[in-house]
Amino acid sequence: MTELLTSAQMRTIEQAAIASGKVTGLELMERAGQGVVEAVFEEWPELAQSSHKAVVLCGPGNNGGDGFVIARLLRQRGWAVEVFLYGDPAKLPPDAKVNYERWGAGGGHVHRDWETIYKAEQALRLHMLGASITVDALFGTGLTRPLGTLHNELWHAFDLDTGPIHRLVSVDLPSGLCGDSGRLLGMEKFAVQSEAKGVAPSALAATLTVTFHCRKVGHVLAQGPIMCGKVVTKDIGLSSGPKLPSVVTILPKGCVFDVQAPFSGCIAKGTGHKYTHGHALILSGLSGKTGAARLAARAALRVGAGLVTLGTPHEAVTEVSAQITAIMLTEIDAPEILTRVLSDKRLNALCIGPGFGVERAGEFLPHVLAAKRATVLDADALAALAESETGFADLHENCVLTPHAGEFKRLFPDIAAKLAEPPTKGPAYSKVDATREAAKRAGCTVLFKGPDTVIASPNGRCSINAAVYERAAPWLATAGSGDVLAGLITGLMARGFAPHHAAETAAWLHVEAARSFGPGLIAEDLPEELPKVFRALGA
Repeated sequence: MTELLTSAQMRTIEQAAIASGKVTGLELMERAGQGVVEAVFEEWPELAQSSHKAVVLCGPGNNGGDGFVIARLLRQRGWAVEVFLYGDPAKLPPDAKVNYERWGAGGGHVHRDWETIYKAEQALRLHMLGASITVDALFGTGLTRPLGTLHNELWHAFDLDTGPIHRLVSVDLPSGLCGDSGRLLGMEKFAVQSEAKGVAPSALAATLTVTFHCRKVGHVLAQGPIMCGKVVTKDIGLSSGPKLPSVVTILPKGCVFDVQAPFSGCIAKGTGHKYTHGHALILSGLSGKTGAARLAARAALRVGAGLVTLGTPHEAVTEVSAQITAIMLTEIDAPEILTRVLSDKRLNALCIGPGFGVERAGEFLPHVLAAKRATVLDADALAALAESETGFADLHENCVLTPHAGEFKRLFPDIAAKLAEPPTKGPAYSKVDATREAAKRAGCTVLFKGPDTVIASPNGRCSINAAVYERAAPWLATAGSGDVLAGLITGLMARGFAPHHAAETAAWLHVEAARSFGPGLIAEDLPEELPKVFRALGA
């Protein structure tokens, strides 16, 4: 696992490094600027072969200080550099002011009157159109309010009919994006204006975003991946400094982890027999509705559960038995029969919901939850839970809820409403905040689906499985893929994985199987692709 930092956590780490005396703020700023220049030449090697033109947009804080460093370093390579400062030079933070003065001492000019520049035949846009790169060093992670008037001017500069500005390089984060939530601060009115023009609201959408030390939460949530373009992380010498766990006690929201490849040893099977690796029970829907449960069962078997049984109503037995081989079948027509079946303690994990029917799920849920097994509630079971008179009272810590956005809204309407509110200041309420709050309320692990899948548990532990950037898997938008994910979680819990670990591992495998198969994927392909993924892991 790797950390995804909030803006506050990043500031704490930087301040701790400076307080230790091992590095100064000025040195960190110089390294950041150098990192951006390196990233630019790595992304576009042709720009390193000769001098070009750059426009650097500097803000009133330390992000602007990074911009002045970038401008100076590019000019030292013979580039023509135009610098625009938003703010009063006298009010710049000390380190940023030093770099502003260094830029000026070398003969660099700074444009300051943004309104006049814009009105003069859209001079700002003309400067950017003539540049090989434009650097957005306006606000970065420090932004806590909408861009306001500045955004109005930049909006027209970036989104006129002649097309967008290309090779826009953002320092740390695209200005206007909340670093903790990936949401656009105060952008709703501009989105309305853009829709009227038929233009997407992406005024400061970057081609390349260069961040430092490690990625921030906002890089992978919500609009973050759309706005950031490609994200490159540069080391600025903090890796040998204070480690995040020592900081977490100061930061009440704690740490958010980026889900990484699982340790191959936890996936591989060692010694033992089939019951050593668990027995999963997947409850099936009625005749004509059994496909979802069969997908889940196949996934549970492929992920390594020793045995998998489909609990099937009498009317669907023939339909199901004609289409399964390694998966077993038992007839379960009523909740009371389920209770008898679960008297076999070797059945240690179960899944209810895929294709099950909402009304039937409402009847079975009390019996499912009373069994206190590792349990995945998906699809129709979530709808039944939302309608239940007892609410979350019967849920236990070994449950995993797997809602998509619509199901999350039904289960947690007030939390979903808070998440849907237009953000007016930062740090904005995020999908991480919402999922953590939901997990605490439900008393169990919640996996909130999406390209930015968030997994949270009642103790505050939180992970993001981001299928974005180089891990994008758009082929997962196909019927039945969610049923496969539910089966993967169930199979891993049958093998003894704790709920949170099972959810994050299943989410990672789900994406990797889709990426391994590629275009043309349908849900049936996902379980069959897992062996390739396991071999790549060395499992």
